[in-house]
Amino acid sequence: MSAKIKYTNEPIGNPKVVADFLPRPEDLVFQDEGVKVTIALSKRSVDFFKIEAQKNNTQYQRMIRRLLDAYAEHHSQPLTAGSKRTQKRAA
Repeated sequence: MSAKIKYTNEPIGNPKVVADFLPRPEDLVFQDEGVKVTIALSKRSVDFFKIEAQKNNTQYQRMIRRLLDAYAEHHSQPLTAGSKRTQKRAA
């Protein structure tokens, strides 16, 4: 980027003002209600999440929480008539 930008005093056409559509910074903060629990996990599982969290520069507890949230969200979806879970319940 050693080349300098050369600006000219030319017309820029017919510019239009765009309404501010960006959310406020405080609206970007995701805050879900948290509940503290005590749970015993296998050493193997915790070690796995600690290693993966370190690789991805995050906290292992956050990864476990997101995994549980994704699992709960997936299994909270309404069942369709042809789903395997519906067929198991009917049997």
